[in-house]
Amino acid sequence: MPTHEEKTCAVCGRRIEWRAKWAKNWDAVRYCSDACRRTRLDDLDRRFERDILETLRALPSRGTVTPQRIVERADAAAARDAHERARRAARRLVATGDVELLQNGRTVDPSTARGPFDIRLR
Repeated sequence: MPTHEEKTCAVCGRRIEWRAKWAKNWDAVRYCSDACRRTRLDDLDRRFERDILETLRALPSRGTVTPQRIVERADAAAARDAHERARRAARRLVATGDVELLQNGRTVDPSTARGPFDIRLR
């Protein structure tokens, strides 16, 4: 089986699994699914990314924050899908190498992590 560069979805931050139908245009693939392709990142999504980084930088070394805290900080609890959008922002930041996700004190793969997680600067 040929190896392909690992890619991360531009919307949800999960790993994009290579598919044979994408062989001819693998370099142009940016989304993991049709749902992500239809979803557009907006100002709130980018704000969550900024808030995660700002909050973590203000904490003591190795401090963590939860997606729920980021939603509260942004005063976006009423926004549709706010909690999931904060989780997606965290996964996108993992892809850029800025943060890591933790469950029970251990680093987890953002593509497979289920349930609550903490976010920590790398």
